[in-house]
Amino acid sequence: MTSSTSSTDRIERSILIKAPVARIWHALADAETFGSWFGVKFDSGVVFAPGTRALGHVTYPGYEHVPFDIQIEQMEPQRLLSWRWHPAAVEPGRDYSNEPTTLVVFELKPAENGTRLTVVESGFDQIPPQRRLEAFRMNSGGWDEQMRNIASHVDNAA
Repeated sequence: MTSSTSSTDRIERSILIKAPVARIWHALADAETFGSWFGVKFDSGVVFAPGTRALGHVTYPGYEHVPFDIQIEQMEPQRLLSWRWHPAAVEPGRDYSNEPTTLVVFELKPAENGTRLTVVESGFDQIPPQRRLEAFRMNSGGWDEQMRNIASHVDNAA
């Protein structure tokens, strides 16, 4: 039996960044550094580690009311970081806790002239139908922007 996902179940973005894997890994795996390019201010003491929950709030203009809440799944240093979250959970006062989460996976691979960074967010087909398409649309554009943000951050950190 083969498994497949529909074109609406996953978002995938990939970018070649002209920087070593270690620099990009730090931008992903260090909570404070991650927040600086992703647009999040984490609560005091947040450290990314498998099995931990990282809480904070979005700092992106117009979304400052949005809590940022991820559950770190896996961390393989300088190779992979993954978490679960409620996608596009931006409506003030709405409780998303009973909805399924999506899985976000960042993967780093050494490449000629730098590092290939790929992000895949999957699980949109499980999101309630009334939110599914909007969450997919918002996050699709969001990942385009975030890939530019991390590339810019890493370039400026050189």
